[in-house]
Amino acid sequence: MPQSNPTTDGSSEEFPGFPGLRTTLSEADAERVAADGLWASGGTVHPEAVRFGQSVVTALLADGPLPEGTLPAPLAERVARVRGLAVPGYHRVETTDGHRLSAFSLRQLGPGPHPLVVVPSGWTPFGWGLFPGAYLALALRGYHVLAYTPRGLGIPGLPTTSEGYVDVAGPNDVADGSTVVDFGVERFAPAVIGFLGESYGSGISQLVAAHDERVAAVVALSTWGNLATSLYDHRTRHLAAVKALIGFTGGPVEEKFDEENRRILDDFLNDRNLDAVVRWGERRSPLTYADLTDDHGTPTFYSNTWHESLFAVNEAVDTFDRLRVPKRLNLWIGDHAAPEGAGLLGTSPGSPDPVLDEAYAWLDHHLKGERNGVEEWDEVCGQVMFTYVTEPALDPVTGQPTGTHRIVEPAVRESRATWQDVTVGHERLGLTGDGAGGADGRLVPADGDAGTTGWRRTFLAGVDTEATAMGELLRTGQAEWRGDPKVYDTHKFDRRHALAWATEPLVAADGGPVGRRVRGVPRLRLTVRSTVASAGLIAHLFDVAADGTARIITHEPLNAYDLTPDQDTTVTWSLQAAAYDIPAGHRLMLVVDSKDPLYGDASVTWTQTELGSPPEAASYLELPLG
Repeated sequence: MPQSNPTTDGSSEEFPGFPGLRTTLSEADAERVAADGLWASGGTVHPEAVRFGQSVVTALLADGPLPEGTLPAPLAERVARVRGLAVPGYHRVETTDGHRLSAFSLRQLGPGPHPLVVVPSGWTPFGWGLFPGAYLALALRGYHVLAYTPRGLGIPGLPTTSEGYVDVAGPNDVADGSTVVDFGVERFAPAVIGFLGESYGSGISQLVAAHDERVAAVVALSTWGNLATSLYDHRTRHLAAVKALIGFTGGPVEEKFDEENRRILDDFLNDRNLDAVVRWGERRSPLTYADLTDDHGTPTFYSNTWHESLFAVNEAVDTFDRLRVPKRLNLWIGDHAAPEGAGLLGTSPGSPDPVLDEAYAWLDHHLKGERNGVEEWDEVCGQVMFTYVTEPALDPVTGQPTGTHRIVEPAVRESRATWQDVTVGHERLGLTGDGAGGADGRLVPADGDAGTTGWRRTFLAGVDTEATAMGELLRTGQAEWRGDPKVYDTHKFDRRHALAWATEPLVAADGGPVGRRVRGVPRLRLTVRSTVASAGLIAHLFDVAADGTARIITHEPLNAYDLTPDQDTTVTWSLQAAAYDIPAGHRLMLVVDSKDPLYGDASVTWTQTELGSPPEAASYLELPLG
């Protein structure tokens, strides 16, 4: 294993290597990692993905030629090309308050100046070691690369771990980003500087750019714009997401966060002082500093997923829509980091990758001045959920079906000039009161059926049903991205603990194969009363086939507090944005229950929640159409 690889300017430190790493990777290893994705069960990073990234980093920092068989041939050739173009380095960047950040660089050898791309890592215990595919791709495009792990993240003993406490994209992280820029300017004398970040690194990239005018362009993948609403929206805590993030830091809370941030996290987890939590989140949100970004005119590229479980898509869309700079929003099928994960790792070098290819094209245009078509792009481009064509996947060794699918034709993508152009109209559907004895109510044109007002229906709260937002945090959306969306059996939704409404089989107005084109943000209005002073409501929209199986379109929770028992309160809320074609002959189903593993809820077990539709506040679902 290599122990050092100093750059000619003496700025590198000895690279200590990854303890216990077996560095040889086969073609089968690369295929398996590409197929399995970043996420393992339990919301952890897949260990094979970690080993893959660490092996590529080790190969880049090796002294001398790589032994044959160290990496799969295409990847070994790519690493060799990069080592012929750029000198790798391992660094410790000292912050203004004396902590040392782990960093990795690729310095171009050819005559410059060259542009520099700074890559803050995502929020994982493995830091910048998970993104070597991006470093290779950027170096081959002529960029200096400087990647680093934000303060506090990492497992003690790993060379990718940075010192200090995790600041959760706070002022220390912003200052550290500028310090890393200083480091890059001193060592690389770049022509211009951009940032590319994924997840946590994407938020830091935006925040640094808002406060440091030296940043000339930003790429923000699986990104967020408003940390406050990512944590807490519609009076609902996004508990599973925060618990997962706490677990990703690489150590216990007492060692990873300072006293102030521990207090904020403790308040959040224990459902107290939430106004202070919101203020804390707002100070860490790119949305809060959108005016600064606009003042600098920083071109900003956003990428997110429709079924995002960590940073829900609406808050990212809202921030994107607020910006007045050159901008692009790509929306993909799946969940957090699923679309870009394989490309960041580098499992399929040289293969087309629209997620990252478009991100790199954005940098080429805005940092290198290339006229590469970016100047003609619309602001928004979204995949339409599950419009890909798949076939059964076969095990590469045995040739037997794996029980999963592989995509043979990609999903449809739609380009629109602005976010407002995604939605071209709305259809308002009234909820009817029929459904006695556990039967479902109907969704009908809101002005076409007298049964849409004057009714009440009840369910027992505080018990979860199989109408969930996803089967498993991160993994369900990762499977969606690969061609295997979760299939629900609507017959199994327990109507004692949920209420459901459905349309008749949908008919396309043009006689075509699509019954409804859902595009944008659905809205729901309900009147609620409870036998106690609070109620949790989780709304889910499903596409239901003739046999009762379904796929989820979107969802969103809302908690209602300060209720007066047995008195009505009308609530209206937005569900998460969607792009979904419901096939003709399928039905649209709305299911409302009271619990979901993703969220903290206001339900009290075995109390009664009653939904109604008084004439003065008719209940309805407003469906955005494209």
